[in-house]
Amino acid sequence: MAVPARYRQLLHESNDGALVVTIDTEEACLLVYPINEWEPIQAKLEALPSFNPAARRIQRLIIGHATDIELDSSGRMLLPAPLREYAGLEKKMVMMGQGNKFELWDEAHWDERRRSYLETIREENQIPEELMSLSL
Repeated sequence: MAVPARYRQLLHESNDGALVVTIDTEEACLLVYPINEWEPIQAKLEALPSFNPAARRIQRLIIGHATDIELDSSGRMLLPAPLREYAGLEKKMVMMGQGNKFELWDEAHWDERRRSYLETIREENQIPEELMSLSL
């Protein structure tokens, strides 16, 4: 897949195009981290207690699926089949910035999820307390 042009130069300059892709454990999407953002997360995950079953599950899923990816000179990345299958990635994908990472979704799945999120916000009219003082 081709990384959107607005992100290519930044990723090449800050990380020489080195990325880590892993699964999201709550949604059928992938998390794409610049290597410098991934390393502290991996260290924190590795520091979790190995005798805690929940921690071990998260380690196995997130670290176990973590795959080093390099952007080629055209700003493309080759995603391994198991990661594509997990996220149900077909022809059209959506890559969106999420602060220190990107999320990579199958376009149809993202459209469905976005509609669901918006409906929930409208129906429940609930905004987290932490956001109440934020002005957009």
